[in-house]
Amino acid sequence: MDVMGDKANLFGTGRFAQSSGREETGDEAQEAADEAAEEVRQRLAAEAGDVEAMSVLGAMLLRRGDLDGAESHLRAATAAGDRAAANNLGVLLHQRGYADEAAGWWRIAAVAGSAPAAHALGRHYRERGDEPAAEYWLRQSAEQGHVLGAYALADLLEHRGDAGAEKWMRAAAERGHREAAYRLARTLDRRSARESCGGEGAGAGAAEEAEQWYRQAAARGHRRAALHLGAILEKRGELKEAGRWYLTSAKDGEPRAACALGFLLRDAGDSESAAVWWLRAAQDGDGNAANALGALHAERGETQTAERWYRAAMDAGDDNGAYNLGLLYAEQGRTAQAEQWYRRAAYAGHREAANALAILLLTSGDETGAEPWFSKAAEAGSVDAAFNLGILHAGRGEDRAALRWYEQAAAAGHTEAALQVGMALLRGGDEPEAERFLRCAAGGGSAEAAYRLATLLDARRPPEPAHELGESAHEKTECEEWYERAASQGHRRAQVRVGMLAAARGDVVEAARWYREAAEAGSRNGAFNLGLLLAREGSEPEAVVWWRRAADAGHGRAALRLALVCARRGDLAEGQRWADRAVTLGPGEVAERAARLRDALREELSA
Repeated sequence: MDVMGDKANLFGTGRFAQSSGREETGDEAQEAADEAAEEVRQRLAAEAGDVEAMSVLGAMLLRRGDLDGAESHLRAATAAGDRAAANNLGVLLHQRGYADEAAGWWRIAAVAGSAPAAHALGRHYRERGDEPAAEYWLRQSAEQGHVLGAYALADLLEHRGDAGAEKWMRAAAERGHREAAYRLARTLDRRSARESCGGEGAGAGAAEEAEQWYRQAAARGHRRAALHLGAILEKRGELKEAGRWYLTSAKDGEPRAACALGFLLRDAGDSESAAVWWLRAAQDGDGNAANALGALHAERGETQTAERWYRAAMDAGDDNGAYNLGLLYAEQGRTAQAEQWYRRAAYAGHREAANALAILLLTSGDETGAEPWFSKAAEAGSVDAAFNLGILHAGRGEDRAALRWYEQAAAAGHTEAALQVGMALLRGGDEPEAERFLRCAAGGGSAEAAYRLATLLDARRPPEPAHELGESAHEKTECEEWYERAASQGHRRAQVRVGMLAAARGDVVEAARWYREAAEAGSRNGAFNLGLLLAREGSEPEAVVWWRRAADAGHGRAALRLALVCARRGDLAEGQRWADRAVTLGPGEVAERAARLRDALREELSA
């Protein structure tokens, strides 16, 4: 409740002498002396019958906690018609527990035009559940410009869901009420989040205004406003300023800010300082900070300490603690304990724990037990669980169900799921839609998707036009770019294809580089093509090495090439052996040629 009003609020910023248990400074001693002198002056004036002095003296004594001394002066001033005294008499009686009598004096002062009394009376009625009366008096106070009245009215209207709440919250914020500034910012923040669903740029105005009010509230010492301001700045990449606001909030006792500051420091490479702030937040009951400490100790191999912090996170109500304990035990191969903690977190609604539990059950051969947990996790929004369900159904040959889960995961940005959808659509002949999904997967970093997208575009590519002078006019196409992206990610078939394209335009060095990279990674086509290239360049001995590698890996054409080399060198028995191998490996055309060569070599050997 307000302890001053009208005339008495001239002393709203004054200090009154109190025993602090420490030595006073010179300035404080002077202030105390000035206040004592003022009290003496007001007391003399009050004893001489000055009503205003009675009111001011009563307010001074009330603020100092001298209720007995204040009451007589306030009653005398009130009897003489001073509305500030009536308001302060109400405050005094309220402090003594006489709420109804206090309300009577507040009513007298409020009817006489006292905004603080109207505010106090409105608060009184709200505490008693009489919202219509509360709204009436709070509105009276707010309309007279009383900042606390405006805030209390806004709080009442917001509680009822009344759209007029924002107007009064804004009025209080504009007059310097820091909690009003914070709550106005929260309202604008929520509005921005709703509007941002409408498309790019939507909600930007509300977000900008929210930031301004967070900044004002934070500058006035509101620790939660400082936390939110730090989060906005961190998201925008302004890490230095974000850290300053997190630090301000954390020093004021906000554990979430201490936790956020810890993550900021960890990302900057200062794990030791991060641990200090996480410890501070965790000791104040922040489960996220306790989990972070657990993860830090787990990375250092300090499993017992990690376990202790994960349990502290659970005690703070953070289900991630149970999930992390499951991960910790799973890494140690203690599957029974891992399952126990995964189950605890999963039953509490932790979707990733449900997915991890399902994987654990599936790995142990319990597909029946795994599927419901995959479903629960996927329905709760776990992208990985939706993808895993797709794999589960695909393994049973349930292609339609698999595709449905792959599509759900792909819609949430799962790269491999988008690849699976694209491949399914390709099999169904829907190339335009398949291309869309393959582009998503390829853009997300899937080498296989990049390769398949390239082959799709390659099949549509028209023949290259001839240059006017008869030379090949080559410009790199989109499909080549996708082949190269897949090749640079280690996709062996893409590497072979890039090599073939380079060879086609006469770039032997580039072709050899890609063939060799594919061959060394185990591609038999890469090894065969590298052999062809080396043979054309006159390096048949090295070509034979690569053909042998390809043939040993099951490449029929490479085996036929080796048979021909051996026949030309006069090594008929070895030639016959490779010809036999080529007949076995195929394909049909190669098998026919190899069979003829084998028969000819057999006749030569038997002659």
